[in-house]
Amino acid sequence: MDHVGSCDHELRRNHHEAVDHTVFDHTVFDHTVFDHTVFDHTVFDHTVFDHTVFDYIAATGRALDSIDVRREQKAMNTEFLKLQTRRHFFNDCGVGLGKIALASLLSGGAAGSSIAAPASRPSPTSPQPPHFPARAKRVIYLFMAGAPSQLELFDYKPKLVELEGKPIPPSVVKGQRYAFIQPDAAVLAPRFRFKKHGDSGAELSEMLPHLAGIVDDVSFVRSAHTDLFNHSPAQLFVNTGSGIPGRPSMGSWLSYGLGSEANDLPSFVVLKSGGSLSGGASMWSAGFLPSTHQGVPFRGQGDPILHVSNPPGYDMRAQRDSLDLIQRQNRKRLGVVGDPEILTRINAYEMAYRMQTRAPELMDFSQETAETVSMYGAESGNSKQAFANNCLLARRLAERGVRFIQVYHAGWDHHSNVEGGVRAQCRQTDQACAALIRDLKQRGLLDDTLVVWGGEFGRTPMVETSAALGRSMGRDHHPQAFTMWFAGGGIRPGVSLGRTDELGFHVAEDPVHVHDVQATILHCLGIDHRRLTFRFRGLNFRLTGVEENAPVEGLLA
Repeated sequence: MDHVGSCDHELRRNHHEAVDHTVFDHTVFDHTVFDHTVFDHTVFDHTVFDHTVFDYIAATGRALDSIDVRREQKAMNTEFLKLQTRRHFFNDCGVGLGKIALASLLSGGAAGSSIAAPASRPSPTSPQPPHFPARAKRVIYLFMAGAPSQLELFDYKPKLVELEGKPIPPSVVKGQRYAFIQPDAAVLAPRFRFKKHGDSGAELSEMLPHLAGIVDDVSFVRSAHTDLFNHSPAQLFVNTGSGIPGRPSMGSWLSYGLGSEANDLPSFVVLKSGGSLSGGASMWSAGFLPSTHQGVPFRGQGDPILHVSNPPGYDMRAQRDSLDLIQRQNRKRLGVVGDPEILTRINAYEMAYRMQTRAPELMDFSQETAETVSMYGAESGNSKQAFANNCLLARRLAERGVRFIQVYHAGWDHHSNVEGGVRAQCRQTDQACAALIRDLKQRGLLDDTLVVWGGEFGRTPMVETSAALGRSMGRDHHPQAFTMWFAGGGIRPGVSLGRTDELGFHVAEDPVHVHDVQATILHCLGIDHRRLTFRFRGLNFRLTGVEENAPVEGLLA
């Protein structure tokens, strides 16, 4: 019943089987939507045609209908073989071997799977049934990059007030490693007041007044922990299940396993604000999955993807005619070599064409009521309100059937002045996060939309101070314990799960590993994390790794 794809051969993405400077290189396509979709290098720059008939047309100026295509193609292929390098030869052989492996796998381990094998789908992202009935249909993941301080937001520790300025007991920090501070650094007390809210009695910082207003719709995990303590690998670990680049991201796994309900938008969309991300684009990469499942970054204003609008003088009819010609040649080449990346490009071009109609409507916030826009604190075109705009856009994407919406907000890395940093970030994010939950709920979408909030790790109970680095009153990285919150489809509301020790240093009750969080997200969407696998280089990979992990039962509705 495993969901297994065949990728024993190398996926040949961005392979130089290319027409170099063909007739297409300098046409209107240089500035169309196709340049900036899923692919950094479009079909025209690194396409599936090796010295095709189009080179011949460009060189001779002859019309297409005056050429015996098969004869000319045969002649050009003969010449191409003379120029074929050993590297290209073995790459081409790999495609053939990959097709043999694919046939073997699809006739074996994938047979009878409740999630269809890719070859049997109408398109790579067509909707697929889950392993079991799902409570959620889509995910909005609010990733707070940089690691918010749980001690200033969610996990109040009076003992830290009592011990402020004194070193943590050696028995607590024995054997621990830190990015910047020494284990005997002094204790830093929480910088804000805390208060209990709602019927659930969840205790929150004064910096989260908007979240406090919806606290009974949210569940908290105060005992999350991770394996990595530097930003880049830790961010990759949360997003892909591995601290090493090259693995598929969570959104890519869900796109691969469940497909998408949207046929005019990508199944996996990425929204960013707040600055750069340590983990980079690897956090929304498809890894070794077919690249049609990778995340597509959207801009928060204007065209969601650069050049989604046609240039002046180039209408949709011309676009359609040009695309049809390209797709016919792509399909011809697909029939020859069977490279799955050609199919990815075919689908990406069609998606880009459909987005040209959908994108303007998607980005038009004037369709929203003034009350809704005000609730988020959104303002179209205002970069200072980028996170609020992205949260509103995330709801609009969810309404339109996008499977996984990743909202990244950087700026939470407070090695110095943790008080001022947390205050500034809460001012940017608290209102919009709470508004997203309220908005989804009043539209009837919260029941089947899973919302997740969290960073890559937590912050130390000890202070970080460094005259050399110009730092004071900050907190260092702390993988041993941090807090996340969940709401919506499949989650039991009003729960506070897990507990840390009196210093907020170690998890004392109900530990929840990052892989457990990932298993929980998949479970809410009807997927058994142990059965969503992809065969690559002889191994069956999965998002949650090979260790024993499980959904967090205390969170599930």
